[in-house]
Amino acid sequence: MHFRHGSREEPEINLIPFIDVLLVVLIFLMLSTTYSKFTEMQLRLPVADVEAQRDYPKEVIVAVSADGRYSINRTVLPDRSVETVTAALAAAAGGAKDNVVIISADASAAHQSVITVMEAARRAGLMQITFATQSAAQAGR
Repeated sequence: MHFRHGSREEPEINLIPFIDVLLVVLIFLMLSTTYSKFTEMQLRLPVADVEAQRDYPKEVIVAVSADGRYSINRTVLPDRSVETVTAALAAAAGGAKDNVVIISADASAAHQSVITVMEAARRAGLMQITFATQSAAQAGR
C-alpha cells in the first residue's frame, strides 16, 4: 500500500457571508430606530431653606386607635362621628386654614376611621393632610 503524502490545504473561514449578515442587521437597526428630539424644559427646582422651615404652620395631630377611637392633640374624643371630629379639628386649628393635619393611625385601624378623619378635615377647611409612619427599624423594637 502506498499512502499519498501530498500537500494538504488548510481550511479557511470565509468571512464574506458573516459580513453580509452583519450589514443586513446594521441596516435593519438603523431603519427601525426612531429618532426623537426631546425639547428641553426650563425648570426651577425648589431650594431647601432651614429658616423657612421654622415658619412651618401649626400641626394638628390626629391619632386613630385600633378600635376606631380618635384623639386630637392628645385629647380623646367622646364620639366617633364625622361631626364631632370636624368640630374638634376646627377648634384645634383655631380658625387658621394653613394648619397641617397629621394622621397617625394604628396599623390595624379600619380604613373607614382614617377616611372619617380626612372627611372631617375637608369639612373643617384643612386641606393639608399628611400621614405619620415609622421606620422599619423602629417597628422591630
